[in-house]
Amino acid sequence: MQPLSIQRTLQYPTQGVGLALMAAAMLLIPFVDGLAKYLSETHSPLYVSWARYAAASLVVLPIALAVHGRQCLPTENLGAHFNRTLFLVIAMTLYFVALSKVQMASAITAYFVGPIITAVLAVFFLNERLTPRKIMALVCGFVGTLIILDPAGEIEPGILYALGSGLFFAFYLIATRLASKNNDPLKTLTFQCLVGSLILTPQAIWAWSVPQPSELLFFMAIGVLSSLSHLLSIQAFRYAEASLLAPLVYLELIAAAAVGYFFFDEVPAMMLWVGAAVIMAGGVLLLNERRGT
Repeated sequence: MQPLSIQRTLQYPTQGVGLALMAAAMLLIPFVDGLAKYLSETHSPLYVSWARYAAASLVVLPIALAVHGRQCLPTENLGAHFNRTLFLVIAMTLYFVALSKVQMASAITAYFVGPIITAVLAVFFLNERLTPRKIMALVCGFVGTLIILDPAGEIEPGILYALGSGLFFAFYLIATRLASKNNDPLKTLTFQCLVGSLILTPQAIWAWSVPQPSELLFFMAIGVLSSLSHLLSIQAFRYAEASLLAPLVYLELIAAAAVGYFFFDEVPAMMLWVGAAVIMAGGVLLLNERRGT
C-alpha cells in the first residue's frame, strides 16, 4: 500500500490532465455557437441545427466504425437513448434560434439555468432530497433570470428561447441519469448524431437553403468542433471527478463573451453580468452540495 503523500502526488498530474481537457472542451463550444450565429445570418437556425448534427455524423461515424466496427451503436436502452437525443436536439435548436436573436453572452447566461432546473427535477424524477441548498440555488436561478429578462423593460424573445433551451437541457440531463450508466461514450455520441440528424430532417427540409461553396467549410467546422468538444469532455471525466470539473463549465460564458465581442462587436450590458453572477452562485451552491460541504 502506497503512503498517502505518494498517492496524492500521483493523483495531481492525472487531475491536471482532466482539468486541461475539460477547459479545452468548454472553450471550444462558444466557437461552435459563433459559427452557428454567423451562418444563421444567411440560413435558418432550424437548418443550421440540422447541419450541425449532419456534419458531426460525418465526423463521428467513421471513428465509431474504426473502433467498434458494425457494433458502433448501442443495443440496449434504445428508448432512453432516443429520449435523451430528442431533448438534446430540441435544446440545441432553441439555443441556435436564440443565438440568431440576441448576444452570445445573453444566450449562454439564460441557458445556464439548465443545471439548476435539473437539481429540482431530480427531486421528482430521481427521488433526490429537496435540500436548503437546492432551494437557494433555485432562488438564485430565478432571480438571475429576472435580472437578465428585465421585466420592467422589453423582454427579448431570444432570451426566452435560451431559457427554453436550458429547460430542455435539464430534461436531457435527467434522461441521461435515468439511462444505464454503462453505455459506451462513443456509441452514445454516434447514436445522438445519427438519430439527431433524422429527427431534425423535417425542419431542415421546411427551412431548406443551399449553402455557398465558401460556407461548406464553416458547416464542417461546426461538426468537427462540436464532436471534438464532446470527446474532450468525455475523456476529462476519465481523469478527474465531476465535482472538480463542474466549475469549468462557466468558462463557456467567458469564451462566449469574447467570441461575441471580437467577431460580432457585442458588448454585454452590466446587468447581464450581474444576472450571470447570480445564476453562477446557484451553480456553486449545487457544486458544494455534491461535495458534501
